[in-house]
Amino acid sequence: MKQSLCVLLLVFLSVSSGAQERTLRVRLFWQHPPDEIRITPLGASLRTCTNCAPVPLTEASVIRAKHAVLTIGSISSGTVIITGRARISGQDFPPFSAENELEIKARDGFLLLTLKMPLESYVAAVLQGESGGFKSDDALKAMAVAARTYAVHFGSRHQTEGFDFCDTTHCQDVRLGAESERVRAAVAATTGELLWYHRQAAATYYHRSCGGQLEDARALEPDLEAPYLRRHQDAYCVRVPDEWHAQISKSDLSHALGRPVTSVAVAERSESGRVQRLLVNGRAISATDFRLAIGRTLGWDRLRSDLYEQQDLGDVITFRGRGQGHGVGLCQAGAEIMGKHGDSYREILAYYYPGTSLGVNAQGLAWEKLPGEALDLLTTNKADAAFLLPTAEKALQFATDRTGWSVSGRPQIKIYPSISVYRDATGEPGWVAASTLGSTIRLQPITVLQRTHSLDSTLRHEFLHMLIEANAAPNAPLWLREGLAIYLANSQAVRPASIDVDALERQMHSLRTEEQMRAAYKSCGAAVANAVEKDGLQSVLSSVRKGR
Repeated sequence: MKQSLCVLLLVFLSVSSGAQERTLRVRLFWQHPPDEIRITPLGASLRTCTNCAPVPLTEASVIRAKHAVLTIGSISSGTVIITGRARISGQDFPPFSAENELEIKARDGFLLLTLKMPLESYVAAVLQGESGGFKSDDALKAMAVAARTYAVHFGSRHQTEGFDFCDTTHCQDVRLGAESERVRAAVAATTGELLWYHRQAAATYYHRSCGGQLEDARALEPDLEAPYLRRHQDAYCVRVPDEWHAQISKSDLSHALGRPVTSVAVAERSESGRVQRLLVNGRAISATDFRLAIGRTLGWDRLRSDLYEQQDLGDVITFRGRGQGHGVGLCQAGAEIMGKHGDSYREILAYYYPGTSLGVNAQGLAWEKLPGEALDLLTTNKADAAFLLPTAEKALQFATDRTGWSVSGRPQIKIYPSISVYRDATGEPGWVAASTLGSTIRLQPITVLQRTHSLDSTLRHEFLHMLIEANAAPNAPLWLREGLAIYLANSQAVRPASIDVDALERQMHSLRTEEQMRAAYKSCGAAVANAVEKDGLQSVLSSVRKGR
């Protein structure tokens, strides 16, 4: 039975648009802002104030800062806002794509860049920075949940400065433009999942290596009520002791601390054995301040943790220690060992945050993976498998037949038990029945799609999206990717029309309401149908892969 375009549009939403997802304001290059960047537009526009009319960007441009003014072409302003998709490059950092809103201000001859990022995109960039070298997939998933919960718990660590998080380890280390497929898969597999304690997102601290001894949360926040962050021996990290040795001259210590150093002695330790307070020339200083001062001036590899013994050898002080970081919460070295030994990400999280609940809401949800022939289901209800697996397998085959492209890896379909849980987990509005993130299709309850007779068409469309996004060039226009999925899902329901695709591309990056999305997506389908009528389907598929 044919589905009308109106019904199809109810379920069509590309993850790349991300209009409804929770967003964070992230300050890029927080410690070392550039004075010049290059913007290559891929369907972007520019404005100089929040309410100003946008001006389309048609060619690559350089933005420079001079005192409190920035220039781009003939425009001089204190602020520039880039909306849409653009490539950002510079001399001292790898290029990356900005797909939402990038605010750029000039201050003291430097550019201050604040990027609005969907939460799940932020988590992927954090994983690349904090744990991109993980070998265990489940350890990577555990880190995805920890990083996501950390962001939700702390909310806005730099609110008074006009953004939420910086891109350094002061908040969470963000690496844009280099997110691996494994990282994206870990984020997609845990989409929306948080750790909860007393109906609040937990304070999910984590660190590189605890040296075999986890620290109590009070070492970081004396007033934090977090019994799930208690001191105990780490039975996993202790198997791979991370030992280090440093020898620092007193002259270097004097430079780091900003005053002459003649003696250093440990004055107080925590119950885990970590140094809490030292005496420098007989004057007290916290171990954290001591370590940070050395890190900032002499390098972060010198004093890697506060779990050490020190010895005064006259002109130098020696430090012999274990671990890296503060030792509170999830130990990444231990989590990696657990994952390699076959523990699931749920078991890893339960070990490092005992007493918390995992779920997309405060009640938590128990997910179960049910394997099919070519894909997996993630569901809270086993009864979903018997009905959905055959339909999903057929939809996947339909998508591969229509495009001629194959799936890389094993797709997943995650079925949420209610519309409200789906909204909380994905950030999508209730009238969007499904969306695709990486290799995971996120689906509203099956009963909802059965009522509208749209389950089959929804799955077909989402698998098409999965293949298109996996094969599209980085600069492939959004209207082309969206329109191709609409056209391939049911070409007979789409009427070709000649449309200004440049204007349509700009419109696609600023959709806010259901009505706007319906109209724009209908235009995308019509524009692709027109291109297919003129040049043939293979030419359009080739354009997606080439980015034209």
